[in-house]
Amino acid sequence: MQPIKVETEKGHEIVKRMILSQIEEGTLQPGERLPSVVDLATAYGVGRSTIREALSALKATGWIDVKHGGGTFVSKTLPTLQADMKDPFAEADDLIELLEVRIWLESGAAVSAAERRTPQDLTTLQQIVHRMELALQQDDTALSEQADIDFHLAIANASHNQLLNSLMSSLSSKLTETIGKSRQLWFFEDKSSASQLLKEHQMIYEAIAEQDGERASQLITAHLRKVRMVLKRGNVT
Repeated sequence: MQPIKVETEKGHEIVKRMILSQIEEGTLQPGERLPSVVDLATAYGVGRSTIREALSALKATGWIDVKHGGGTFVSKTLPTLQADMKDPFAEADDLIELLEVRIWLESGAAVSAAERRTPQDLTTLQQIVHRMELALQQDDTALSEQADIDFHLAIANASHNQLLNSLMSSLSSKLTETIGKSRQLWFFEDKSSASQLLKEHQMIYEAIAEQDGERASQLITAHLRKVRMVLKRGNVT
């Protein structure tokens, strides 16, 4: 008899479920502002990165809206629970296969972002790269991982293709898992990798800023292929 694998619910999934219950029960009303990440972390007794992952998942499925510099709000128009269950990546367990999907999506997103990015898009990307620099200086793993996730989602947003942006947002929770595990493996082998990862993100930003779509696509593809190689080496599924 084959052993049965019992999945343990992760912290961000528990927080997501609890916030979602408050929205569905009407405790949190459409358009209502949520407490800050710091206050939510205190209320739920978890780390800030766990709260950010939960909020990213809720944003991806349309339950909340995040306004840069303006806070997080319950969406004015709520999706149905049925729509939430249609997350195309919810049952995807193989992180290497997900990396392949990311390569296909993000190489195209980089081209579109280079062509269509606005001054605000560039400011957002630049701010995220700055957060990566701070995280490296402070050796803050949680901040670094979140900035990495935000960077890739910001590129999709800068493509100004709503469907592509939605697909990347749907990947957000799995994106967190991929980035976290690949970084653990990568940094275990070579501590200097953190500086190299920062440099790669800076180069991708510069290519988008210069509207060089071909180079942006090549750089992000090379970057993600490295991540895939690390995951394969670590045999992570």
